[in-house]
Parts: sequence; C-alpha cells; structure tokens
Amino acid sequence: MPNTEPSAHASNLTAHQPQTPVKIQAPNWCKDAVIYEINLRQFTQEGTFRAAEAHLPRLKQLGVSILWLMPIHPIGLKNRKGTLGSPYAVQDYFSLNSEFGNLDDMRHFVDIAHELDFHIIIDWVANHSAWDNVLVEQHPDWYAKNHEGDFTPTPWWDWDDIIDFDYSVPELRAYMARAMCYWLKETDIDGYRCDVAGFVPQDFWAQVREELCDIKPVFMLAEWEARDVHYDAFDMSYAWSWNEAMHGIALGKLPLSKLYKYYSWNEKTYPKASMRMTFVSNHDKNAWDGTQFEQFGEALECAIVLSVLGEGMPLIYNGQEAGNPKRLAFFERSPINWRSHNIGDLYTDLIALKKAHSALHNGQWGARMIPVKNSHADKVFSFVRQDEKSKVLVLLNFSGESLTVSLSSNIAFGRVTDWLSGERIELTNRCEFSLGAWEWQVFTS
Repeated sequence: MPNTEPSAHASNLTAHQPQTPVKIQAPNWCKDAVIYEINLRQFTQEGTFRAAEAHLPRLKQLGVSILWLMPIHPIGLKNRKGTLGSPYAVQDYFSLNSEFGNLDDMRHFVDIAHELDFHIIIDWVANHSAWDNVLVEQHPDWYAKNHEGDFTPTPWWDWDDIIDFDYSVPELRAYMARAMCYWLKETDIDGYRCDVAGFVPQDFWAQVREELCDIKPVFMLAEWEARDVHYDAFDMSYAWSWNEAMHGIALGKLPLSKLYKYYSWNEKTYPKASMRMTFVSNHDKNAWDGTQFEQFGEALECAIVLSVLGEGMPLIYNGQEAGNPKRLAFFERSPINWRSHNIGDLYTDLIALKKAHSALHNGQWGARMIPVKNSHADKVFSFVRQDEKSKVLVLLNFSGESLTVSLSSNIAFGRVTDWLSGERIELTNRCEFSLGAWEWQVFTS
C-alpha cells in the first residue's frame, strides 16, 4: 500500500501556518515614545490648559512625546467625594470641565503641543458615569441595575460616587462611540487612555477603534493587563504586575525571581507588536499608595532605569521629575511645586539613551531583553537588548549590599562604553564589577 503521508502532510501545512492575532497597527510615532501623565488639576497653580502650555517646552526637553490628560469632563455633584470630586465621575461626555478652561483653550493647548511634536491622548471613562450624568434622566435604561432594580456602582469596589453602564444596550454603545469621535474631530487629539478597559466588552473597543481610525490614526492605552486587548483595539496595556514585582523587591518582600517571572510571561504570552506600560508611579499609586520615594525607597533609581531601558513604554507621572515629595490629593486642589531635581536629570538622560539606540525602542520596533547570567542572580538583574544597529547591557543591584559581580553570558562580552563615565573597556568573563547597594551600570556599543 503506497505511503501517502508526505503529500498529506504537505497539503496540511497551509492550515497550520502561524497567524498573528494582532489586527491593528500602532502609529509609527510610538516607536521610541515615552508617555507623560498630566493631572491638570494639580499640574499648575491655576489648574488650566493655558497655564499648562508654559510647561510644554520643559516637557520637550525632558524627552517625553505622548501627553496623557486625565479626564477633562465636568464632574458629578451627586454623591461627590471631597470638595471637587473624582475626575472619573463624568457628568457629561460632550462637555469640558470649566475648571480647566473652555473648548478653545483645549484646542489651543493641543495645537501648541502638536507644533512641538507631542501627541495628546485623553482619559476616557466608559464603564461608568456620575450619578447625575445627563444620561441618567434621558436614558435610565442604559444603566446596569442591582438585584433590587436600582442603579449600582461597580461591584465590590468603594466607587460609590459612580454608577455602571449596561453594554448590552446598542444605543449606549453608539452614543459612547459618537462621543469619542467628537473629541477627536473637535480638538484633534490623538487617542485615548481607557479607564478600567477590561470592565467594558472588548468588542465595543474594537468597533470604536475602527471608527476612530476612520478619522485619523490613533493610539489607544488600556488600563488593563490582558493580552487579548491588544488584538483588535489597544496598542498598549498596563504592566501592573511589573510594578507590583518591583515594589515588592524594593521593600524586600519579594525575591528578584519575580522580575524573571514577569519578563518570561511578557515575552511568551504577549504578541511582540504589543506594548506594555512600565511605571513607578501614576495618579492611583501616588494618591493611594504613596510617592515614588515611599514606594521604592533606595531602589527608586534602579526601578526608573529598568522602566525606561527594559521592554515596555515608560510612564512619568507629573511631578516625578521634580522629586515631588507629596501625595497629590485626588478630590482637592494640591498643586505641584516645580523645581529642578536629580530624578528629572536621570529621566532626561535615560530617555535620550532610549531614543538613540534602536534596540531600546518600543514593541515591534525594539529588541527583546536577553538575560545575562551573573554571579549574584538573586540580587543583580542583568540583561542585553541588541539589534543590528545597537547593543545595551544593563546591570541593576537590587540589594542593600555592595557586590563584586562577574558575568558569564557571551552576549555581554566585547568592546563597550561605560555610559556614565564614557570609558571604553573590553568586557570578558574575567571582568568584575563593583556595584554598591542599589547601584546600577549601563554599557553601550
């Protein structure tokens, strides 16, 4: 009986070709971008778009390129928290919070930012609204109800100043999509950061992405951590687990192996085209968990270095670069006191390095991190990112001990430049590095 297996096998290969699950294309301007979050209420003494414009040249010098504005909409009065309420309790999706200025002020801010080559995204709160949102009276049937038939906040959270929408209602979906398209057309923004994106059905986000991209190419950030959000809607998701691992290591509560676990998970689970947002602070962390100094202590510089030079797009929350020593109030005014600070200098230098080396670029444009074996694997995190144009070696001592470190991975060896000192050296397996407590080194070639 003839053997038909080879031909059958060959014909079957067509059905087994690898397929990319990612159906969207991130804008090219994301490739070496760093994102910066602006809390307009606290960003300046005035708390307005016009006042914020004065900071744009400084942010340009810092090296950030995507500016994320926290919610710009009017805030609900009913069940409001604090004096000014939460920006995430939206009263009207088609209106602007007069606290920040008028629509012309926002357009002017976006125009000036675009002239300086920034891209602007704004926060979008699709999961819920304020209790007195204009839709409550107009369309009460668009809202979720509890077991007693009443409006309900998001279950299990203390968000009692908001009530949830019901995304089984097509009219709600159409309204929300129309509102998102409105701000793109009226103010020429470049995309959205979507609050608790995973609480809203993924098919809604996919449809909205299509509608937005019919107007202009957009960048979409999901406040969520799941790979499927990248397939047809979002360019970037939160690296919450990166932050949690880093925080635990900094406080001595987690082993360094938690970082290995994160990066293994990131590389094997998420598509290469996806981007993860690595951060040491944001509005939630700063307000509720502590400043960057409280969160990371002596490990802060190492955490910042890894957030910028490792895989992922780094986020800077406004005030970090000024060494802001306080938690910014969430429901009250608490303006940042701006000053020069070494943290700002560090971010500026690291971002310049990121932009100068293609291996350090984001997502599909950058190189994977390759682990480098060292003599203190339980305390020192070391890796290389390398492509045909550049190579960067990073060593981070995540311990309070001074260590003498040697490397044993061939990929690390060769002629390199110490990034901090400018010294040229030949790296071999005979080289030893003295790393002080919580100290780091970077080498380029």
